[in-house]
Amino acid sequence: MTEMITFINRQMTGIENEILRIIASCSVRKRKAKILKSIPGIGPVISGVLISQMPELGQIGRKQIAALAGLAPFNRDSGRTRGRRHIYGGRAAVRCQLHMGVLSAIRYNSAIKKFYKRLIEAGKIPKVAMVACARKLLVIANTMIKNNTLWRENDAKNA
Repeated sequence: MTEMITFINRQMTGIENEILRIIASCSVRKRKAKILKSIPGIGPVISGVLISQMPELGQIGRKQIAALAGLAPFNRDSGRTRGRRHIYGGRAAVRCQLHMGVLSAIRYNSAIKKFYKRLIEAGKIPKVAMVACARKLLVIANTMIKNNTLWRENDAKNA
């Protein structure tokens, strides 16, 4: 069992190093990674997933990027029936990583923290608030890459 864990850890380290090498080999990917990692809540793993799974990042609008990640709410209406809104579809790997990033961002990113608290105080359940924060985090990342700017705390307070 210990040998298997050691083998898997070596495999993971090799894959992580390969991802870092691929990102470092291209100036565009390297710049995107630098911008993404400047955002509190997004680290090397999430930035790697966003760069590899969402090449559209920085090139399309906020509604489209949220839909691609599966974070846009879609209605479940049929005829006269008005259903609840749900998120679905999109790129599951991106969505999962952004949920992990939100857990960190709620603690360390002042803009996301403030947004999350406002949603909870408005009566939203925590899971709904986290999905909204994940969408906001993705939209912020998309806009920052589009504008080629790094995270600045003063700008985030106005977000």
